[in-house]
Amino acid sequence: MLKRAENPYKVQTAVCIKNAFYPMPFKSGLEYAAPARGTWNIVHTGMLIPGAHEIFVCAAGCLRGVVLTAAEMNAADRFSTIAIRENNVLDGDMEELIIDGVSNIIPKLKEKPKAILLYTSCIHHFMACDLDRVYRELRDRFPDILFTDCYMNPIMRKSGLTPDQLMRRQLYSFLEPTDKDKKSVNIIGSDLPTVDSSDFVQLLQGNGFVIHDITACHTFEDYQKMSKSFLNITTYAAANAAADELNTRLSQSHLYMPVSFSFDEIDAELKELAELLHINAPDPSVRKQAAEAAIEKAETLLNDTPIAIDYTAFSRPLQLAELLIRHGFAVREVYLDSISPEEKESFDYLQKNTPDLLIYPTVHPAMRIEPRNQKEVLAIGQKAAYLTGTSHFVNIVENGGLHGYDGIIRLMEFIVDAYQNPKDASKLITIKGMNAGVCCL
Repeated sequence: MLKRAENPYKVQTAVCIKNAFYPMPFKSGLEYAAPARGTWNIVHTGMLIPGAHEIFVCAAGCLRGVVLTAAEMNAADRFSTIAIRENNVLDGDMEELIIDGVSNIIPKLKEKPKAILLYTSCIHHFMACDLDRVYRELRDRFPDILFTDCYMNPIMRKSGLTPDQLMRRQLYSFLEPTDKDKKSVNIIGSDLPTVDSSDFVQLLQGNGFVIHDITACHTFEDYQKMSKSFLNITTYAAANAAADELNTRLSQSHLYMPVSFSFDEIDAELKELAELLHINAPDPSVRKQAAEAAIEKAETLLNDTPIAIDYTAFSRPLQLAELLIRHGFAVREVYLDSISPEEKESFDYLQKNTPDLLIYPTVHPAMRIEPRNQKEVLAIGQKAAYLTGTSHFVNIVENGGLHGYDGIIRLMEFIVDAYQNPKDASKLITIKGMNAGVCCL
């Protein structure tokens, strides 16, 4: 009989928040990737552009992951690869490999793509590949197809814009300058659509504004209409680089409205949006009362049920923990690897008021063999579900399209459902992209 190996690292994987250091509670080093793969990656994000085709240029070992991602999304027909071999490195023909490879792929596609997302990898940076020449040649050969540069380069994760930030920026690189419509607004940079009942969406729609979101675009022409919007709203911090670029290139204004679990911040965001649009700010009292009622209902049901939260579910896991703890929930664990500056106030609050709250890393190699037998835990997020071993979990990633008071109400409903209806985590969290974007199953 196989036995779980003892922890060879001789380290305490978890740290009490009272002893945690901001913003890096854990040392960086060799990393582990838990097989909870519902979080999106650059393959999924690029697929959001309708009519576009992705081409990845990298070594076979790197291609394995992206090929599986495309297959799991049932999107293999929108995805091609060019394999780099040792002789390409030795011969120095990296540019020719890309140009000839792309030129061979395009004529064989069933439908001519509107645009090509070309992903280069770490080796191209190591080799100082002349990518400007590559794109110049491809645009000359295929003048009726748009090309943009994308990157699969994990070596850049720790400095400058991360591959995720770069991908969210390049997602809108095909938009071209045009006249602006003052009644047209974009929601950009999120892999999942914002729920229609969200507070600020209701505010926009109720005042006659047209909302564009790449997640709702069915054609490339629909996507290009986003150029007309005068305002870009981001709800996810990783998208702010995209908004900055669009402000410079297309003169589109930007308003950052992060998903928040602070009632005061939610009110302030709605007020700021209303002032920017020169409309009346809504009275938040009704939705605030509804949120309080939903929280109370969930807390009464769960009572002392231990709760674990991870950062892939919500971009502000500590703020969510603070909200739940303030309302009597038994939050025991938070899974994260670093702490955002946006969460400094929540971190300080939790250090003072819940000093024994456990912070677990998700990428430390010791987490590979950490016991996963906390069946009584209710987990919020896939990594928390996998690392605790519970079947009671809220299956959600990247904020799940939730926002404002409406988002809090919906989250409480998901928590109640997770408590009452256990799920088979092995069947739900091992598929990349959660079948191309379905969340909260």
